[in-house]
Amino acid sequence: MNKAIQSYKKQIIGKRIFLFLGFLLLLIFAIIGMYLGAADLGTAKIFSVFFGEANEVSRQIILNIRLPRVLSAILAGMALSIAGAAMQSILRNPLGSPFTLGISNAAAFGAALAVVFFGAGSTNSSTSDAVLIENPYLITVCAFMASLLATLIILLVIKMRDSSPETIILTGIMAGSLFMAGTTALQFFANDVELSAIVFWTFGDLGRAGWSEFFIMLLVIVPCLIYFIFNRWNYNALDSGDETALSLGVNVQKIRVTGLLIASLSTAVAVSFFGIIAFVGLVVPHIVRTITGSDERFLIPASAIYGGVFLLISDTIARTLISPIVLPVGILTSFIGAPLFLFLLISRRRSYW
Repeated sequence: MNKAIQSYKKQIIGKRIFLFLGFLLLLIFAIIGMYLGAADLGTAKIFSVFFGEANEVSRQIILNIRLPRVLSAILAGMALSIAGAAMQSILRNPLGSPFTLGISNAAAFGAALAVVFFGAGSTNSSTSDAVLIENPYLITVCAFMASLLATLIILLVIKMRDSSPETIILTGIMAGSLFMAGTTALQFFANDVELSAIVFWTFGDLGRAGWSEFFIMLLVIVPCLIYFIFNRWNYNALDSGDETALSLGVNVQKIRVTGLLIASLSTAVAVSFFGIIAFVGLVVPHIVRTITGSDERFLIPASAIYGGVFLLISDTIARTLISPIVLPVGILTSFIGAPLFLFLLISRRRSYW
């Protein structure tokens, strides 16, 4: 018994160290992200900006371009990763994520609808800011409503008798294809400016990140993260099956529906500003799960932290790989995420569901 207790304590300590390393990596790569760029500022100038000793050019580059982009990458990565971890736990399906369940495509359709029919977006002449979000609130609402529709489709399938994980994933693929077709139809009816805005926007790019976008995401994503952390014990119960969760006093239907709605909201906010960024919500929770297991007490916060790290690293590479040309980060996350997920599928020795 003592050995079992000691082993459990060692596991808890190891998971806490893993969380601490995540915070440390987040800080390190945030500094690297502010350091690297087309303009070579140097470490001394970066720190001098925060002490009020830098010139105006360095100050503008750091405070109004790189810093909001770095912080937005962290928040968007957290939003997508925590949504993926929550969906995998709620649905008890290892393929659950905003991308595979069609929620990202649905949010993209809602945002494109706002751009075409409500004039919420247009293009700029700058390649680093090709899409100007004129009404971020309207785009976020439209993206959320569309993602809510995709979520309701999935919930209807869940309520059907004998809805297997494979059926849910196939439903998500169907919903994603449907909303992608809707986005294509909007592109057909859009004018040249709207079409170029939609096409570039769907690439998934953090170049549009500014302080207004960051604070809007902060107001939405932080409460979503708090909600998932607060319900971590309920998700632990769901991992044991609906019958076990009910016997422990968990309102399964309420937790499942509310969790999917909150995950859709956090996804919609990220997608409405930055477009479709694939694989973050799918790959990161699986990587984290290999360390923390299915214990939601550590899986949820660790997924958020390492989701921010993953997207931050991807965006830094996208900005510097062929500088001064800036690649859309959605391309990098797909190139990095797809091989990683394939490696996890091949190397995984046990199932968590």
